[in-house]
Amino acid sequence: MWWIALHAPALSLEAWLAGVPEDERDLPAALLTRHRVSAVNLPARSLGVMVGMRRSTALALVPGLRLGAADPARDAHALKALAHVLLSFTPQVAAASPQGLVAEVQASLRYFGGPGALWARLGEALAPLGHGLHLAHAPTARAASCLARSGPQPGPASTLPDRAWLMQQVQGLPVAVLAAELPVDMNAAWLETCEAMGLASLGDLWAQPRAGLVRRLGTAVLQVLDQLSGDQPHPHEWLRLPDRFSSELELPARAEYTGPLLVAVDVLLVRLSAWLRARQARAQQLELLLHHATRLRASHLGEAGAHLSVLQLALGEPTADASHWRSVLAERLAREPLAAPVLSLTLRCDHAVLGAPPDTDLFPELANPREGLGRLVERLQARLGVEGVTRLSTWPEHRPELAWRAEAAELPPARHPLLEAPPAAARLTRPVWLMSPPEPLPERQSRPWLGTEPLRLLQGPERVEAGWWDQALAARDYFVAQLPAGELVWIYRLRHAPPQGQPGWFLHGRFA
Repeated sequence: MWWIALHAPALSLEAWLAGVPEDERDLPAALLTRHRVSAVNLPARSLGVMVGMRRSTALALVPGLRLGAADPARDAHALKALAHVLLSFTPQVAAASPQGLVAEVQASLRYFGGPGALWARLGEALAPLGHGLHLAHAPTARAASCLARSGPQPGPASTLPDRAWLMQQVQGLPVAVLAAELPVDMNAAWLETCEAMGLASLGDLWAQPRAGLVRRLGTAVLQVLDQLSGDQPHPHEWLRLPDRFSSELELPARAEYTGPLLVAVDVLLVRLSAWLRARQARAQQLELLLHHATRLRASHLGEAGAHLSVLQLALGEPTADASHWRSVLAERLAREPLAAPVLSLTLRCDHAVLGAPPDTDLFPELANPREGLGRLVERLQARLGVEGVTRLSTWPEHRPELAWRAEAAELPPARHPLLEAPPAAARLTRPVWLMSPPEPLPERQSRPWLGTEPLRLLQGPERVEAGWWDQALAARDYFVAQLPAGELVWIYRLRHAPPQGQPGWFLHGRFA
């Protein structure tokens, strides 16, 4: 078997700083657990802040130090996103430590083109999550996990490593790397025993008599050593991909306008994309939950007194493209005033559209007109609202001014008139440009005139008599007429003679 392990040494700090703008992440920052520093970034460490230091001491050294509280739930959301990336390569993924994962990928090698290609694609898939990761590979899960915690390892060769390569790689690892592999409740006194015996590396442990190791260190250490070398099986509890996506991100500071929210939205959408790829699915509907610092005032986003507002978004066609979802969310947030300052965000997707994404061409075109128009409508709806984007549709009505309707340009997942090629049109007998209201025309020498020019009747009459059911009777005879210059117009004559002095001819449309 061939295993890949990843270790995120700064997972807690990176998960907390994920919602911070890019230009502020290099400022001194630290996490606190019970008023003591539990994690510190490089700028703060260079100024003297260390893990275990009291909060007051750290602030005395760096008055502008950005401080946050450690949160295991926040770390779990970040680690879950890393697991979703691994699950898009193999279904056999397990937790290795509070900040690590292991994945058995030998069965996926042929599909991804060999060890080197899989290693490269895995690195590309993990990069958008923005974590500093240590990746390692080995024939056993324990060995890969220990190598990852010791630092980043080079990628694999064209052939898989064997047991001799494994023992050569792990012989020099310090004994302390086993600490994360042992049971949580195991006393750390075994490390002191190793130091007293002069055992500094794993090679030193393997060189000792097994009976003596069991007597001095216990059976757990020897069992982990055997699993690391492959002499004993190592059972795992495989992670399962959830049917619904939900990820929360705490903001580093309360946001009173929508601009800072987009940084956190980007992180959540990258996590969503990883989940969708692992499920081989796409999303069509999302919910963005805004957790507020104070109670909401009554609005369409939520009831008065609540601490939560919900933005619901839908696309015409499902997609796993995080950049497209981001553009739609940005338009929606731009037109939504915040009901109260925001403390954190939650992104949810309850229904994923299963199935492979649409086929792509071997030589793709620069742009897809159908996709481009659909995305334009979606962005306009996000900015103006669904009711603010309309389309024209025909209506079964004989009166021309009532034979069309303006309705919401909704984009169902299947076909939509906005995105379909128009059918082959017959010869156009009615214009699309109608006058509202129809323009009266004078009659001279029994001929209708438009301005100072007489009209010549070319086609007609087309009789329209309708509207008796709604007290808007229209009894007309329509004609296609031509001006001396060649312009075509659409006119009608009242079927019944008008009252004395009233016009009987009207201009109702112009042909393009």
